[in-house]
Amino acid sequence: MMLPDLLELENAARIVYGAMPATPQYNWPLLDAALGLETWVKHENHGPAGAFKLRGGVVYMERLLRREPGVRGLAAATRGNHGQSIAFAARRHGLEATIVVPHGNSAEKNAAMRALGARLIEHGGEFQESREHAWALADHERLHMVPSYHPDLVAGVASYWLELLRAQPGLDLVLVPIGQGSGFAAAVAAREALGLTTRIVGVVSSHAPAYRLSFQAGRAVEAPVSTVLADGMACRAPDAASLEVVLRHADDVIAVSDAAVAEAMRLMYACTHNVAEGAGAAALAGALQMKREGKLGGVARIGLPLTGGNVDAPVFSEVLAAPPRHSREGGGPRLGEWPAR
Repeated sequence: MMLPDLLELENAARIVYGAMPATPQYNWPLLDAALGLETWVKHENHGPAGAFKLRGGVVYMERLLRREPGVRGLAAATRGNHGQSIAFAARRHGLEATIVVPHGNSAEKNAAMRALGARLIEHGGEFQESREHAWALADHERLHMVPSYHPDLVAGVASYWLELLRAQPGLDLVLVPIGQGSGFAAAVAAREALGLTTRIVGVVSSHAPAYRLSFQAGRAVEAPVSTVLADGMACRAPDAASLEVVLRHADDVIAVSDAAVAEAMRLMYACTHNVAEGAGAAALAGALQMKREGKLGGVARIGLPLTGGNVDAPVFSEVLAAPPRHSREGGGPRLGEWPAR
């Protein structure tokens, strides 16, 4: 896949800034102490939809309407943040978005999408089933189906990586959560466009390990999804184009458990008083894991995106409470089972 160059990224960023301002990146001393190195958090939770995805949605919508001015409406499948971005972008242009989510999806993300004007449909037990249903709906109702990964989504998302890497060009390492791969490809595109040598490590859920298994095998590998907490990374089948970027550019792809994600959510809140959803805390979870495994040697400065803060209040309350460990066979912890370390 050809990644967008700096000119294309800057053009996309101008579209983004018509809908939202740049988000901050802050150094938090308590996180420095926890990781033993200089830590910069990119606060995508401060955006108008509480997550990085909005950047891609507004760029995709703007460019779609230039190519296809007669679009009647949009369809998309999501676990929440992608759907919010598409609903937000569609509303700006007076169009309706039909969003398909799995049964049991985040109640508060569902409410946010409805508040943005989306027609929300619950279908299937996991994301892949929702995506297949969304494609069928788009075909039947003659809607434009927005994929979870597309060059225009990457170009929009890359605006936050340009902000971070221009503000802190000396970062040795950044960790990037991987759902369908737009965030990872955007990080690579920004790094390459700016001519930097920053290492990029992908982070997946150990309860949704498709991209890690694919990285290790050098080819696409599907894997079952059982994560409860990191719904933004609940991917069963890798996207072919984003996997190509991961295979070519990732320094590594690591996996973190729901328990490790819960630990990172608690630490992020304690150190910064920012709320991180599961996927939003995955980069910090990965950094903590690398520290414990002695894999941060030679790293003096690290960048961690807080990719989103859209976690349901009851879930976050249970994570913060950190109840005692419970054991069960297989999968990640259920709600109420986030173990304290």
